[in-house]
Amino acid sequence: MSRVVFWTVATVVVIHLSLAGELFLLRYINPITTGVQMQRRVESWFKKGTYRMRSTFVPLNRISIQLQHAVISAEDGRFYQHHGIDWAETEKVLQESLEEGEALRGASTITQQLVKNLFFTTHRNPIRKAVEYSAAPMADFILGKRRVLELYLNVAEWGPGVWGAEEAAKYHYKTTAQRLDREQAARLAACLPSPLRRRPAFMNQYSAIIQERMSKAGW
Repeated sequence: MSRVVFWTVATVVVIHLSLAGELFLLRYINPITTGVQMQRRVESWFKKGTYRMRSTFVPLNRISIQLQHAVISAEDGRFYQHHGIDWAETEKVLQESLEEGEALRGASTITQQLVKNLFFTTHRNPIRKAVEYSAAPMADFILGKRRVLELYLNVAEWGPGVWGAEEAAKYHYKTTAQRLDREQAARLAACLPSPLRRRPAFMNQYSAIIQERMSKAGW
């Protein structure tokens, strides 16, 4: 039993040291690919048609501040208040799930989503979720808020083969990420929970909610 515990602990330590090393590199180097991007590539092998990947990395100052605010409002309203994990939101979601007797809805922060996008896939499993929770504070500390947001906006999925804010702006609005207006930004942010099924043009209700959240935040 002691040997099993030792190797389990050793494996966990090695995994987190490896993640820490990669996150440190990502402070200065943009990712060549991500776990979710590789997942989509493999999935395309078993589907009809040609898979075309669109991905252009741009610095945060070339991404509309409206999109930055819209994504934070939609995905992680307390982004600047927590340190990778929003414990207040997690507790709220857990309480709601216990009261309603339903499965736990998502409460992932932008940092947790970034960890998932970079190193894992969209497939749900408890091991991935455990690593997300343990690695998110590390990512928040090593990368800092600005780099976390920059990376997230550049690796997020916004349609079939559409990765990052720059390509999303081109694909959906024939413009650049820097020129997205408030309405366009809110509609793009509204697609993030389900980017392969949602389209900005149909996100009327949710985009209005996001814009209301932005206004309440003073944006």
